[in-house]
Amino acid sequence: MVTILGIEFTEWSMERVVEECRTFVRSGSPHVVITAGPEFVMRVLRDPTLRRPMERADLITPDGIGIVLAARWRGTHLVGRVTGVELTERLLIEAEGAGWGVYLLGASDPSLQAALQTIRRRHPDLRVGGRHGYFADDEEREILDGVAAFDPHILLVGLGQPRQEVFIDRVRDQLNIPLAMGIGGTIDILGGTVMRAPSWAQRLRLEWLYRLVREPRRLRRQLALPVFAWRAWREGRTSARP
Repeated sequence: MVTILGIEFTEWSMERVVEECRTFVRSGSPHVVITAGPEFVMRVLRDPTLRRPMERADLITPDGIGIVLAARWRGTHLVGRVTGVELTERLLIEAEGAGWGVYLLGASDPSLQAALQTIRRRHPDLRVGGRHGYFADDEEREILDGVAAFDPHILLVGLGQPRQEVFIDRVRDQLNIPLAMGIGGTIDILGGTVMRAPSWAQRLRLEWLYRLVREPRRLRRQLALPVFAWRAWREGRTSARP
């Protein structure tokens, strides 16, 4: 593990993370994976109530080049990012092969239905279901009953950070699902309502810039990035001192 601004990230590769997720599912007991980038780390630092989901998570993966750079500043080399989108795609493959059920909770209903259609086309032998993420607090019991009735091995929650992490932490023991993970906007990407950054932007680690150009309203959120970089760099220099 490498600790960055108080958050413990795994140093594992995608393959090792997927292997651990297999172990979680086979155990039958509830486990939680969080994929966190610099924006989420800064949210946690501003809101201490978000520390509980982070501390109770079984695995936190580096979802963002900023986390990888921060680890280097501490003298630790991460194999690379383990993003929510890519880990979701790997888990769908694993679930189909192993006969596991997967439930998606999140996004708008049109986006969710499009995502489910895409998943069923790509993974015809996968037992998959879902429900959109637009629900009031007084509907939560109904939501949980629907998830429990489906009885999934993997629950993928796309309510946006930090709502999805808070939700999962609150219900993990009620549902007793072997693996739950927040996946942000992955449902929209699978449904084709939101386009992921092109491969050249991913290779250059400029996904954040691509998304900002496409969605200027993200500017306020991304103002946290230079603050994160400064604090992580300063922490790295301090930890490197003899």
